[in-house]
Amino acid sequence: FDTGPWPEMSGQKRAEYLFKIADALEAKSEELALLEVRDNGKPLPEAQWDIGDTISCFRYYAEMAKTLDGRHQEVPVKMDGFTSRAVREPIGVAAAITPWNFPSSMITRKCAPALAVGCPVVIKPASQTPYSALALAVLAEEAGFPKGVINIITGSAKEIGEEMTSNAIVRKVSFTGSTEVGKILLAQCSKTVKKVSMELGGHAPFIVFDDANVDEAVIGVMQSKFRNSGQTCVCANRLFVHEKIYDEFLDKFIKQVKGIKVGNGLDENVTSGPLIDQYSLKKVQEHVQDAVNIGSKIAIGGDIHSLGGNFYQPTVLYNVTSKAKITYHETFGPVAPIYKFSSDEEVINMANDTEYGLASYF
Repeated sequence: FDTGPWPEMSGQKRAEYLFKIADALEAKSEELALLEVRDNGKPLPEAQWDIGDTISCFRYYAEMAKTLDGRHQEVPVKMDGFTSRAVREPIGVAAAITPWNFPSSMITRKCAPALAVGCPVVIKPASQTPYSALALAVLAEEAGFPKGVINIITGSAKEIGEEMTSNAIVRKVSFTGSTEVGKILLAQCSKTVKKVSMELGGHAPFIVFDDANVDEAVIGVMQSKFRNSGQTCVCANRLFVHEKIYDEFLDKFIKQVKGIKVGNGLDENVTSGPLIDQYSLKKVQEHVQDAVNIGSKIAIGGDIHSLGGNFYQPTVLYNVTSKAKITYHETFGPVAPIYKFSSDEEVINMANDTEYGLASYF
C-alpha cells in the first residue's frame, strides 16, 4: 500500500487539496443533493443540508491543517539532564465505515480530519447508499488528490470489515452504526491493537417539564424526532411529558404531526421520505404492534403508508409503558412514544434506564 507523499506533505499543502475538494463539492452541490435523495430517499432539503455540511467540514479541517506543521513539543521531565520531546505524526492509514442515514457528511466527518493530519483513508460506505461515496472519489480525483489517498471499497460489509480490522496496514478504524456491529469490530481490532472510534446506537430521551413552553417543546420534538423519518442516531426516541401538561402537549403534538407530508423526496413540500429498507420497516411495525399489544394507544398513524414500499405513517403512541420494546430498543423510524411522569426524580430514572448514550434533550 503506497501512501505516496501525503503523510510527509506540509499541512499548508494538504489544506490546499481540502479546499479544492470543498470547491468541487460546492460546484456540484445540487447534483450531489439529487443523487443523495435517489440513494437514501430523504427529502431534497435534508439532502441539501447534508451536502452543505460536507462542504463546510472539508473547509473547517482545511483551516486546521494549516496549523499542524509545528508538531514537536518539549515536555518537562523530573530527571536532571534529560529532555523529553513529543512528536505528533500521522498514525497511518485510517479506515472509515460509514452509515446510510447521512451518506455524505458522515464520510467527511471521519475523513476530513484524517486527511488534514496526513492519513490516507479507506472508506466503506453503507451498502444501501454507495453513490455519495463514489461521487466523492470522482471529485477527489478531479481535484488532483494523489492516488491512494482517498479510497472507496463497496461490497460485503462483513468481508470488508474483517479485512480492515485485521490488516496491519490499517492503523485506525472509525465506525458509526449499531452497537452490535461495533462490539464485533472492537474485538477484531484488538488483535492488531488499532486505534478505534465508535459512534454506536442511541435512544435519546426528550423531557418536557411542567414549566415548559409547550409550543416550543412541540417544535423541538418535531425537529428532533422526525428528521430523516426518525432515522438518526440522536433523534428523540422516548418523550417524557409531565402529567400536568401531558394532555395539552399531546393535542398540540398530534396537530403538528398531521402536517408531515410523506412522499418522494424529490417532490415539492415533502418533509418525510421512506425508511431505508424492508428490514427497517418490519422493525418499526414490530415495535408499534408490541406497544399496542400491552396497552399503548395510537394517537395518529400506526401502519404502513398508503404509498406502500418502505413508507410508514408518522406515528404517535401514548400511554406507553416501560414494558414495551420501544422503551429499550432503538426503533429508527417515524414513531414517537410518549410517557407520563410526575416528579423530577422519577423522570431522571426513566431517562437513564437505558444501555445507550449519545444524546438527551429537555
